[in-house]
Amino acid sequence: MAGAVSALFLLDIKGRVLIWRDYRGDVSAVQAERFFTKLIEKEVDPESHDPVVHDNGVSYLFIQHNNVYLMTASRQNCNAASLLFFLHRIVDVFKHYFEELEEESLRDNFVVVYELLDEMMDFGYPQYTEAKILSEFIKTDAYRMEVTQRPPMAVTNAVSWRSEGIRYKKNEVFLDVVESVNILVNSNGQIIRSDVVGALKMRTYLSGMPECKLGLNDRVLLEAQGRATKGKAIDLEDIKFHQCVRLARFENDRTISFVPPDGAFDLMTYRLSTQVKPLIWVEAQIERHSKSRIEILVKARSQFKERSTATNVEIEVPVLSDATNPEVRTSLGSAAYAPESDALVWKIRSFPGGKVRIHFKYLCTHFQNYI
Repeated sequence: MAGAVSALFLLDIKGRVLIWRDYRGDVSAVQAERFFTKLIEKEVDPESHDPVVHDNGVSYLFIQHNNVYLMTASRQNCNAASLLFFLHRIVDVFKHYFEELEEESLRDNFVVVYELLDEMMDFGYPQYTEAKILSEFIKTDAYRMEVTQRPPMAVTNAVSWRSEGIRYKKNEVFLDVVESVNILVNSNGQIIRSDVVGALKMRTYLSGMPECKLGLNDRVLLEAQGRATKGKAIDLEDIKFHQCVRLARFENDRTISFVPPDGAFDLMTYRLSTQVKPLIWVEAQIERHSKSRIEILVKARSQFKERSTATNVEIEVPVLSDATNPEVRTSLGSAAYAPESDALVWKIRSFPGGKVRIHFKYLCTHFQNYI
């Protein structure tokens, strides 16, 4: 088992300790001052972005949220990824209780903060990080646990993300696949790199402790079963699951088996390294009419099927920072100059598919070459 955390600190933006919890007794509040001194030294180096600081046998792992630093200190060899994920989970829990995690919210609710830290970490080891379960026996109104209050079964159960006794008149499950496309194009219009980042988002309203199973057209699964893929299978990479998924079952037969949390959650995220054709191809032509007059012609072409339609499309075209007196003409949608971002924003409410071409012209004056 990886090493344990010695202490957890919550610091303000100037490095002053707001709240700290000592779990093992081998570090002191002085370590927070040494951490902040080392942090300032790291910020001087522009190439140093790692969230880990080492000093005199103590390892500090930290994240920043708004005007608060969350930092753990340990003298043992800890799992850095696990602790960083734990710090982010602390942020989620505090936001669930206080709406927003800031210095002021910590000062106003320090009693609840200590109660949460006692439940979320025990002797330096992370424990419960589900906000819905913690809120069942740590009440924000009372700011303390009631003596007669018993911890919910989920705390001592193997399924710590779901409470027992959930009942619905109508059992429903909603599954959405949300994907974003990242494409890098060179100056000649050639695609250098493209990938798809996706997530399976679920909302479950099921009674009891339901066992759910989900299958994918994963190439590894189909080849293991001796079934022909015929180009319909996909190669999933960088798969990350919610803690409810049984990983051993997935490694054996590639079946996603899980007891879902109640409500909304992300079942899994993934990445596809595949050649993707841009859904909307944008080209820009720049013509200089004089030393101070520039005309930009922007053309956009849809490259998806005719039966599909893209909605709420926004195309951002960077322009000179000293541009003025813009004149815009569009064939579809509307375009407006956004001086705060030095760009022209072209908004198209409905972009039809089937290689439809649209364009706009932008004529502006700038003062760069004025004498």
